[in-house]
Amino acid sequence: MMSSSSSNKVGALVFLHGLGDTPAGWSMLQFQLPSLKPKLGDILYVFPPSPTVSITINGGATMPGWFDLYDWPIEVGAQDDREGKLKAVAIVEEYVEKIVNEHNIPRDRIVVGGFSQGGAIALLSAYHQNGEKTPFAGCASLSAWLTLVDDLTVSQEVAKKTPLFWGHGRYDDKVLFEHQDFGATKLRDQGVQVEDSSYPMGHQSCEDEMDAFASWLEKVFFGAPSNEL
Repeated sequence: MMSSSSSNKVGALVFLHGLGDTPAGWSMLQFQLPSLKPKLGDILYVFPPSPTVSITINGGATMPGWFDLYDWPIEVGAQDDREGKLKAVAIVEEYVEKIVNEHNIPRDRIVVGGFSQGGAIALLSAYHQNGEKTPFAGCASLSAWLTLVDDLTVSQEVAKKTPLFWGHGRYDDKVLFEHQDFGATKLRDQGVQVEDSSYPMGHQSCEDEMDAFASWLEKVFFGAPSNEL
């Protein structure tokens, strides 16, 4: 799912939904973010749909998801579905290639982000590429977690050029709040510039988080934030 008008866009946000959701669950970002920071109306919004996969914690039932889950709640050290996650990264890359080829927006003007499972895949897409491709403009992780940690080797170029926004609820009982400190610390140790913020909420989003996310996106795409009242 791509926003309808894409002419003269100066960048793009690829945002991935969470488990059991659809692109419609987060498509309001294309209206909400520009309402907070009008310059964000000048970027393309893309909301890829996940495949339908079998989820072990749900007794093997199928639902929209980026990969399988074996543990609930998701604590630091939860088991990884490596194959599923790498397939999901490949899907993201397909959408990125379309943006580059069809809308003439280069990779270094694309931010990858997502909520929960979607955020986990955004983190993988941004920081596990080992310098093989042009770094993204940024990465946004909302209530998500860092996966395939043993494989994490962030190239100096990616660390320098792909900053991270990480928002998380302090009362998250699904993707536990400990993931924010764990993941942000791991990425900072590899040189990534991380802006992390937490909120008095569960596994969800809130107005304050969206305000911070919009300000961060504006900085990524346009430099210094505006002085709007």
